[in-house]
Amino acid sequence: MDNVARLLKESWTLVEEDRDRLSGHFYARLFLLDPALRPLFPAAMTGQGDRILDAIVTATQVVDDPESFDEYLRSLGRDHRKYHVDSAHYETMGVALLDALRSTAGDGWNLEYDQAWRDAYAAIVEKMLSGAAADENPPYWHAEVLTHERHGTDTAVLTVRALQHPLPWRAGQYVSVEVPRHLPRVWRTYSVANAPNDDNVLEFHVRTPSGAGWVSGALVRRTRPGDLLRVAAPMGSMTLDRSSERDILCVAGGVGLAPVKALVEELTGWNRTRWVHVFYGARHVDDLYALDGLRELVSTHPWLSVTPACSAEPDFDGERGDISEVVARYGPWTAHDCYVSGSARMVRATLRALAGDDVPPPNIRYDTFGEL
Repeated sequence: MDNVARLLKESWTLVEEDRDRLSGHFYARLFLLDPALRPLFPAAMTGQGDRILDAIVTATQVVDDPESFDEYLRSLGRDHRKYHVDSAHYETMGVALLDALRSTAGDGWNLEYDQAWRDAYAAIVEKMLSGAAADENPPYWHAEVLTHERHGTDTAVLTVRALQHPLPWRAGQYVSVEVPRHLPRVWRTYSVANAPNDDNVLEFHVRTPSGAGWVSGALVRRTRPGDLLRVAAPMGSMTLDRSSERDILCVAGGVGLAPVKALVEELTGWNRTRWVHVFYGARHVDDLYALDGLRELVSTHPWLSVTPACSAEPDFDGERGDISEVVARYGPWTAHDCYVSGSARMVRATLRALAGDDVPPPNIRYDTFGEL
């Protein structure tokens, strides 16, 4: 696979600066080859229609890491069951993908690149289909909204109960959510903000920029208790290593607190010996919407500490500055298991701070919303 990985990455440089053209050609060709596929996608493709293409491209970037390649693709295959994709659809997608790559790359494309993408795509599909076939769970769960609490104009915390079947997840994982009443066939991923429980209840923290639409906007502004959502299979590896004896550092920005809160909740059930340090940052104090709940946990669990910080609140009675800078001031974190969640900018800055602190990469797990 080493040579295939080299050819994939080398050929990707021919198209990566023209993603819009690649995407447009891929979907135009796909729907021309099989018009029956069009209803599986949202009516407006902009911003939401690229998820399958993005998943395929991401998969090609990890083919030189067999363990990650296998785990990522099997979970991706389970997740894509929500689109009702089968082996024939994957075959059609492969034809459309190669056609789009050739067209976008132009004269720089060659037969070696073509064969490398064929081989990689065949391996991708094999593992995705295997993951889907091995999953005994439904492709998605219907979930009733139980509570919906607004925090300011752009943030909501909501709880939902998955109906019919138990939904198995681990603290730190994320799921895809659809709001069929308002945005059918449009899915977006959200971290689950609580540890697994017998009631099949999941908590989500959702933020949408002012004026934004799509799923986050619908969940924040239009969703009410009693509404039905769809929730797909859990994914993600930002989970606790119970075999580790290292203390734990959690760094969260804004609604990136969701998986961190879930991890802390899980720890309250069995941890007695590992110190857990949570750093929770936002621009303004009003954005620290879950701080009171974290402080309640601190009051009953002596191994837990919470350090809030604001980057744009000069009178804040606590740490000031970007959360990555605050974390760096409190180090060293070299001997900790580190978990980071938030915006792409915040995660990048925190990963740089941890690298500067010589934290071994295997001891760092992260989750981000947006391109890292």
